[in-house]
Amino acid sequence: MKQLQRFFLIALLPYVGFCQDIVCSLEDKNAFAAKIEAIQELKENEIGAVMVAVGKTFLEAPYVAKTLEIGETEALVINLQGLDCTTFVENVLTFSLMLREDKKDFTDFVSLLETIRYKDGKLDGYTSRLHYFSEWIANNAKKGIIKDMTAEIGGRSFTKEIDFMSTHRELYPFLKDAGNYEKIKASEAFLNLKPICVLPQEDIESQEHLIQSGDIIALTTSIKGLDITHTGIATREADGRIHLLHASTGSKKVEVSTLPLAEYLKKIKHNTGIMVARVIL
Repeated sequence: MKQLQRFFLIALLPYVGFCQDIVCSLEDKNAFAAKIEAIQELKENEIGAVMVAVGKTFLEAPYVAKTLEIGETEALVINLQGLDCTTFVENVLTFSLMLREDKKDFTDFVSLLETIRYKDGKLDGYTSRLHYFSEWIANNAKKGIIKDMTAEIGGRSFTKEIDFMSTHRELYPFLKDAGNYEKIKASEAFLNLKPICVLPQEDIESQEHLIQSGDIIALTTSIKGLDITHTGIATREADGRIHLLHASTGSKKVEVSTLPLAEYLKKIKHNTGIMVARVIL
């Protein structure tokens, strides 16, 4: 009952040629309208600058983990009141694309968010969500939304077995379902067919000049079975250095890292480097 009080289900909302359920609170629907109004005042034209400007409109928004784990079946969750690191990037990207394309309707937001969050742009159950962020980058590159820039800025090919979700099944309530579990294992097997490209931590400072404001930054890790532990957006600040605009697990809010990215990452346990993706329009 509490869940029903907090969320209302908008059913059979038509967009991109079919209907899909979404989960959104009244507060978040109002927050969407306020955000659309606020970003109309932004003066930036270049997409990277737009990403940073839109991202900074979320400053101080609270970090909340597992915001997408709602209900018993997968639905398109819209939560602008609390953000984890991935949903922060997804929402910033969605609003930035809407601003560039001069779109303002809620149905446009729903369509774009679904396109970004799910494999090949279509919600089709829990396992259609792009859970591993290296796959999120690859699939959104396939859609023509972003480009993986890691190799071009000095990254190196890296092979690692990705199986964290299937080997930590107890952490993911939806994996209690045998069908979901087998599909996640299949997704992991697909991911393991090719290496990912990583810019090693020790090379980030020397290559920092090749990172642009608005680039999407994904933190790679030495944790067994996992590709990415955190994400954010690059922003070149007044000191001339690249910093990380992100929903921080430390401060529990959206912020710009006090330290430049290269120094910030040295304090992150298990960090091995980054992947870098750029919005292409």
